[in-house]
Amino acid sequence: MKKSLLTIAGFDPSAGAGALLDLKVFSRLGFHGEAVLTAVTVQNTVRVHDVVPLPAGLVADQFEVLAGDIDFAGFKVGMAGSRDNVAAIAKILRAGRARPRVIDPVFRASSGAPLLEGDAIPEFLPAIRGQATVLTPNLEEAGRLVGRRITDVAGMRAAAEEIYDLGRIPCLIKGGHLVGDPINLLFDGKTWAIFGRPRIRKDVHGTGCLFSAALLGYLAKGKALIKACELATDFTAEAIRAAVRVGRGRPIFD
Repeated sequence: MKKSLLTIAGFDPSAGAGALLDLKVFSRLGFHGEAVLTAVTVQNTVRVHDVVPLPAGLVADQFEVLAGDIDFAGFKVGMAGSRDNVAAIAKILRAGRARPRVIDPVFRASSGAPLLEGDAIPEFLPAIRGQATVLTPNLEEAGRLVGRRITDVAGMRAAAEEIYDLGRIPCLIKGGHLVGDPINLLFDGKTWAIFGRPRIRKDVHGTGCLFSAALLGYLAKGKALIKACELATDFTAEAIRAAVRVGRGRPIFD
């Protein structure tokens, strides 16, 4: 039987991010993908026009019905959309305790639209404390979690330690928005690892979603966390190079 991975994320109609992108990545890595939707967005490749979170009860029901039929090899969490959905997702993560679980804390679209209520962010780490294999915030998301702006590797190190202390989850901070070449930095509570690659001069939509989905895929293949992060970093670089333009906005993973 083919292994399945579950994404718990929002719906981006352009398929440039969110659940539709995750499913493409899962398929590329040899898995069948299922999705529990947390929100519906009105967007294209240019910008997000509106976000409508789904009720937390509906999120929970989607998962319960799927889980009654399918044995997932791993879980990925993206956009939650609301405080109530964060609580529902925390319960789902507890149910999947024996499997790889990757959380990509999506708080705001790159066009600026909020994707989680601002007053829910301080409650995010306490709600999921100890309930995942790895957390993958970008610089802005990590900054929102610790309450300060992060602009360099020293700031990433301090934030990764603080996020680990608050959430008891290994933290990989994505440094794609650093000045110079991008660096991803991982802290698992004891060990540091840095994954650096030359910058690709191409602004692609959905790279954070893509990286976290690939990371889950490699973890579900049995790779150790550091090796999975390295492979996901390489996968993302290749995907950026191959991204295609389908509208008037940024290119997306095909």
